[in-house]
Order: sequence, then C-alpha cells, then structure tokens
Amino acid sequence: MSETRENKMGVMPVKKLIISMSLPMMISMLVQAMYNVVDSVFVARLSEDALTAVTLAFPMQNLLISFASGTGVGINALLSKSLGEKRFDRADEAANNGLFLAILTSVLFFLIGLFGAGPFIGTQIRDAVVQEYGTIYLRICLCLSFGAIFQITFERLLQSTGRTFYSMISQATGALINIIFDPILIFGLFGFPKMGVAGAAAATVLGQMIAGCIGCFLNIRKNEDIHISIPQILRPSGEVIRKIYFVGAPSILMMSIGSIMTYAMNQILGAFSKTATAVFGVYFKLQSFFFMPVFGLNNGLIPVLAYNYGARRSDRIKEALRFAMALAVCIMLSGTVIFRLFPETLLGMFNASEDMLLIGVPALKTISLSFGLAGACIAMGSIFQAFSYSYYSLIVSVGRQLVVLIPAAMFLSTFGDVNLIWWAFPIAELMSVVLSTFFFLRLYNKTVKTL
Repeated sequence: MSETRENKMGVMPVKKLIISMSLPMMISMLVQAMYNVVDSVFVARLSEDALTAVTLAFPMQNLLISFASGTGVGINALLSKSLGEKRFDRADEAANNGLFLAILTSVLFFLIGLFGAGPFIGTQIRDAVVQEYGTIYLRICLCLSFGAIFQITFERLLQSTGRTFYSMISQATGALINIIFDPILIFGLFGFPKMGVAGAAAATVLGQMIAGCIGCFLNIRKNEDIHISIPQILRPSGEVIRKIYFVGAPSILMMSIGSIMTYAMNQILGAFSKTATAVFGVYFKLQSFFFMPVFGLNNGLIPVLAYNYGARRSDRIKEALRFAMALAVCIMLSGTVIFRLFPETLLGMFNASEDMLLIGVPALKTISLSFGLAGACIAMGSIFQAFSYSYYSLIVSVGRQLVVLIPAAMFLSTFGDVNLIWWAFPIAELMSVVLSTFFFLRLYNKTVKTL
C-alpha cells in the first residue's frame, strides 16, 4: 500500500497530483469559510454588540489555531520527507509525537480559557455588554478546544501521506455540524434552549469534537502509512519533538503574529467606534472565502514539494511551484473583483446598519486590492515550509504585519478618518511580496537548482 502512495506522490503528472492533493482541502476549507460567515451572520442577528464580541475573541482563537496548525506544519514536513526517504519508522515517530503535543496544547488552552478569557476581552473594550458576550464565547471555545486541536492534528497526518480526500471528510463534516447547530443553539429551535452567543460557541466546539473523532477513525482505519500507538504517544521523543518544532515553531510564531495584528487593529479601530471593529470582523469572515481555498492549495502543495525534495526530483518541484503560483493568484484576484463590485451585498448578509455600510464599503474595496499579491506570497511560502526554512515565512510575516501594517494603520488613524486605515493592508502586502520574492529566489537557487 505504501508503494502505491509513493507512486502517486513521485510519478503522477504534477498538475493532476496538485489538483488531487489540494482540491479536497480547498473544498473543505471553502466549507470552513462558509461556516465562518454563517456563524457571524447568525450572531449578527442577535445584535451588533454580539458581532463585535465575537470579533474581539478572534485574536485568541487565532492563537489557538496557530499553535495547532504550526505544530501540524512541523509534523507534515517531517512525516512527508521521511516517507519520501522510505524511513517509515521515523514517519510513525512524527505522527505519535505530534499527538502527544496535541495533548499538551489542549491543556494549555484549557487553562487560558478558564483564567484568561475575561481579562483578555476586557483589555480591548470597556462596554459591559460586549465584555460579557465576548467572555462567554471565548471561554467555551478555549476550555473545550481539544476538539479543534485534535481535528487539525489528525487532518495533518492524513495530508502528510497524500490522503487529502479523508482530510476533507473530517473538516467538512465538522463545519457542516457547526452550520446546522448554530441557529438551533443560538435561537433555541426544535426544543433546544435559546443560548445566544454561548450557543454559537457551543456549536463551534461540537463540530470540532465530531471532526476530531472522525479524523482519529480515518487515520486508524485508512492511513496505512503510519501507525498510531497509545504507548508510543505516552513515550515522547525529545529528538523528534525538536525536529517537529524546528519547522513548526516558526510557523506557530508566524501565524500567531496574526493574533497580535488583529488585537492591535481592534484597539486602533475601537478608538473610532464599535461599528468599525465589527466591520473589521466582517472583513475577516468574508476574506476567508478566498484565503481559505488558497491555504488549502498550499497545504496540498507542501507534502508534494517535501516528498519530491526527499526523492531529489527538481523537475517536479519546479512544475508544481509554477502551477500552484498561477492558481493561487487567480483565486485571489477573483476575490478582488467580487469585493469591489458587490460590497453592499456582502455586508448586507450581516444585517449591516447605515453606519456599518458607510465604513464597510470602502474597507472591502480598499483591502481587496492586496489580494493578488497575497496569493503570490502564500504560494512562495510553501517552499519555505516544505524545505524546513519556515523562519523565512516568519520574517516575511513579522515584516508585513508588525513592521509595516500596524505602524501604517496607527499613522493613518491620526488623520481622523477611519477609511484611511484600510490602506495599511495594500501597503503592507507590497512589502511582503518584495521580501517573499527575495527569500524564494535565494532558497530556490540554493536547493532546487542543486538537486
């Protein structure tokens, strides 16, 4: 069975391989993006305060996803490379040590949710109603985050061995459960109690737990390239964990920077109005329709690059990069077109008030100018992760979000016009594409050309 998988990763025509690897994850992430939007649409029906509260909870939720996904990047790179080198014992070690790290991460965020949810929301806003909503929502999501963490870890194991279809089943099922139970638990349908914002959080963790269980089942029954062992999970290897975090830690930091950025933007926009903060949250939900499929493409590309790097097939690496780059940019440019042509329609899904439309329409039109550049950066970043140079991605992310975006937003806010702040995003993306191109060419010439 392993030989069949190796033939697929090393022999299948590259474009077909990229599509077969990425399409299931692109579909599942598109479903995930749909959940993100639907979740906020229902919350917005409660009140704008509820929508603002969920927006304020996002930085900490993103930090949770950053820890789980960044660790998954390290697992993915080590596992796929080990399989390409036919070192199957090391692949098993990567999988089982990854699950041990998922346990530790779950405990960490349980404690953060229990003791830190309220203070975290309180640092961003003084409105008592929004604080209460945000604390309730965030505490549930963090204290019961083990479902999300194991869901992500099990999906990464499936992706690492080329079984992206099963990964799609896990993620899509969790998102659909979430979508179904959102209105039921928020508004108290079919005899369930009306839980409001707490219902949105409960639906979220329920979907994640079910997806985690499905991912576990699929890895045990369908993923024949790795062998999950509870005794091995409980006997972690310091050396394997070090290798996982050598790649994964920069990815964790890189993704965590997004939490710092959104937290800072909430602070900057909150100085203008709660509505401006809500608009920022709506933008983040809507942009996921385009960013999430590109991240799915990226997740499918990484194991292909890592495997063929281990197999020393530079021709396949070059073709994969060219194809993925073109596809990523096209997806993101379609987002630019939609955001600029239909901003009122998009905001209308969130029960937008006149004030929200006044702020939101310029926001969507302006920020979307950066989408094409972002697609190119994401595609170039895949080689950094696949070849264990994730710190390049970290440098790019720090430069984009902390060195340029936040200072630019702070400077533009001094003019007293909230609509000027949105220009910080295209400005930061221009810097990002320059830096990404520099690192990409440096790594490409150092590794791919020498294979």
